[in-house]
Amino acid sequence: MNALTIEIRHAEPADAPAIAETHRASWQYAYAGILPYRTLRAMLERRNVSWWRRAIRGSTSILLLDVGGTVAGYATLGLNRARSLPQEGEIYELYLRPEYQGVGLGRKLFAEARLLLSSLGCKGSVVWCLEDNDPAMAFYHGQGGRDLAEGFELFDGKTLKKVAFAWS
Repeated sequence: MNALTIEIRHAEPADAPAIAETHRASWQYAYAGILPYRTLRAMLERRNVSWWRRAIRGSTSILLLDVGGTVAGYATLGLNRARSLPQEGEIYELYLRPEYQGVGLGRKLFAEARLLLSSLGCKGSVVWCLEDNDPAMAFYHGQGGRDLAEGFELFDGKTLKKVAFAWS
């Protein structure tokens, strides 16, 4: 019998191709029908393997969800970019490939991301989520996030509302 390993670890430059593919699959699944097609396509093309290699070498922390040697998800995190909010840490992105969603792996990655922010000395954390992304909104509510702030983003002429979820 083989055991399936589930590991959350820091990304390395060699992970860039797998992260790029995970990003593409998860964003297509999450944002098709929400973001305008041209905008989504441009965002996906920009986040290629080279972009991810630079990001891994940069100052943002990138955690990977590795399931049996497959990058099933990732989280990017660092200091809160919205200085008007009291939380010091921010999870910029948390995405899983569609086939790994709904079985608790997102909760594990989210908890590990918050733990890393805390270990870096950040008091509290925040996540921004597009309001039209119903699964993500439900996920962050389910993790105990409280709606703290709202904002808007313009995507190719389409204005979308975003919500900041916060944790102490």
